[in-house]
Amino acid sequence: MVDALASQIRTGRLVGGSRLPTHRTLAEREGIAVVTATRVYAELQSMGLVSREQGRGTFVRDLAIPAGHGIDQQVVAADAVDLNFNYPALPGQADQLRAVLRELATSGDLDALLRYQPHRGRPRDRASVVRYLRRRGVSVDVDRVLMVSGAQHGLAVSVMATLSPGDVVAVDALTYPGFKVLAEAFHLELAPIRSTPQGSDLDDLERLCATRPVRAIYTMPTLHNPLGWVMSAANRERFAQIARRCGAVIIEDASYAYLAKDPPPPLVEMAPDLTVHVSGVSKSVASGLRVGYVVAPPALVSALERAIRATTWNTPALTTAIACRWMDDGTVDSLEEEKRADASARQALARRELNGLRLVAHRSSYFVWLPLAEDSRADRLTAALARQQISVTTAAPFTTTAHTPQAIRLALGSTDLDRLRTALRVVRREVVEDAYT
Repeated sequence: MVDALASQIRTGRLVGGSRLPTHRTLAEREGIAVVTATRVYAELQSMGLVSREQGRGTFVRDLAIPAGHGIDQQVVAADAVDLNFNYPALPGQADQLRAVLRELATSGDLDALLRYQPHRGRPRDRASVVRYLRRRGVSVDVDRVLMVSGAQHGLAVSVMATLSPGDVVAVDALTYPGFKVLAEAFHLELAPIRSTPQGSDLDDLERLCATRPVRAIYTMPTLHNPLGWVMSAANRERFAQIARRCGAVIIEDASYAYLAKDPPPPLVEMAPDLTVHVSGVSKSVASGLRVGYVVAPPALVSALERAIRATTWNTPALTTAIACRWMDDGTVDSLEEEKRADASARQALARRELNGLRLVAHRSSYFVWLPLAEDSRADRLTAALARQQISVTTAAPFTTTAHTPQAIRLALGSTDLDRLRTALRVVRREVVEDAYT
């Protein structure tokens, strides 16, 4: 039975997006027990051939979409429009890189960049981060700062330093796929929190902390990925109080925070003894500049330092020197301001071209969350767009609940405005057509 259905799916006789019979209907049609029909569908799901949606049924997956699409980076054809990943760049950044490399070439400490660095980073580099954060209203001591190889590495060492296999981590029902990958690698249990338009549902978080042994809470309070909300100052205060009452560490991901103009203070400022704050310059400056930082409570610094030693030994000295020079000379500040303006222009374009569709986004973010009509299928839509050389992400990589919503995320920052405009028009057409398929 499994082999027959699998063959029909792989050969296209059962089309992607098709709803399969209920367990009972399949059992009656094939003369098997309902429990056997349930096992058949479970095995097809484990093979990646079907997806089960609570309250809706079991659907054939569209095999034109690569496995892991949206989590694992896929090769996008040179002539395709990538609305899957964000790697925004601004004119003139290559010239800035040439200039800073010339400056480093004539600096007095060039030899030092060829040697091993302290695991947590050189004091002068960590001081650059302190000054950068101070300009954003965040006051931290240099001894609480550790340099890492990008924010993803910062999240990895934070998990290594604070959690053990089997620990329960509270996360938003839709969250950053990179943290899901870490949770799987380190055998953590993710406990989903419902979301509201204003941020995490704090009543739901409070209930969760009262009923489960929550060891940590992963959050993106300033410009959430993928929903784009910014948590209010009052909700941040309550969030920190809940974490304190249940004894949970807060892992605060600020990777996209630079895009929000004048947000409330970060959680690391409100609850410095509970919060591990992670960010970097890969989003705000250049995706190839894998430099980040972690701000941690003093009690966790040694454990974080050991985790850095176990993974990379130290952040590469040359790229760290570039990032810290740019923090000190105002280049990072300037690029962040330019990218806020660029993201705002792209958001405005998206709202014009996707007029009439429901969009969830921050006015200056590089992504749009697009919930689909009740009868639409995100995998079917994604495959249709892929055939037209447009790469987008379904909700699956972001989802931490049993039910995956029918939605797509559009990354707006990886192509020029003309190609983006054309691609968005195709997206709108396909979304409307799919709703009536």
